[in-house]
Amino acid sequence: MAVDFHTHLFPPWVQERHSELLKRDATFVALYSDPKASLATAEELIESMDRAGVEKSVALNIGWVEHALCVETNDYLLEAAARYPHRLVPFCAVQPRAGEAAINELARCAKGGARGLGELRPDVQGYSLKDEALLTPLVSEAMRWGLIFLIHASEPVGHHYPGKGTITPDQLYAFCRLYPDLPLVAAHWGGGLPFYSLMPEVAQALKNVYFDTAASHLLYRPQIYSLVTSLVGPDKVLFGSDYPLISQAEALGRVRELGLEKEIEDLLLGGNARRLLEKR
Repeated sequence: MAVDFHTHLFPPWVQERHSELLKRDATFVALYSDPKASLATAEELIESMDRAGVEKSVALNIGWVEHALCVETNDYLLEAAARYPHRLVPFCAVQPRAGEAAINELARCAKGGARGLGELRPDVQGYSLKDEALLTPLVSEAMRWGLIFLIHASEPVGHHYPGKGTITPDQLYAFCRLYPDLPLVAAHWGGGLPFYSLMPEVAQALKNVYFDTAASHLLYRPQIYSLVTSLVGPDKVLFGSDYPLISQAEALGRVRELGLEKEIEDLLLGGNARRLLEKR
């Protein structure tokens, strides 16, 4: 069965306080200002997994601007994962600009069962991936706990879409150079970062970087799967749906229609994710 490395879930009160949050938090505005934008609870995600044949999902938070909202929603993620310990893997949120409070929250989440931080949104949260003074204490604490970072990425060209943001490959590359030993998942194919891995110095900086396929068919033609696996290796690509934006069943179906070699498909749909999540 598959592992989905990119899903989002929220406590029910987020839906109830939708209009308030649209006035309060810039990240929520960027992602969920459209009335048609979907929000899912843990139970809805589990139902989707059962329908699609997904064994396990990484349940991501979002990069809230307010530290308090990070904490409140992290509580729900940790509680949901405790209820479904074999199905959900929590990745929690922090606001790095909160300083010591962010580091303490990271440690609290790690103790509570989180396996990573994400989906981080530096552009909306108000910090730079090049800010070594801000990020080094957080990264050091994350590595102490064996956590994985998952950072939103976007393409410097192409069409606009809600939440696209401005975290482009050059910024991710700068971050990877600062912290080459940190396990990092660059969401949405890293905004095209894999194509620069043909440069030897870039390939070296990406030694601990993985790329998820979230929302792939909204961004790229299907050839991206074969191209990126040939560039960075089939062991560095993680299936992600971006549920509830994308149906897990649809996202899985599109991958299985590609006709990839069975060994590569097995790695992409679960083998790589299991290996990464088991690392400490």
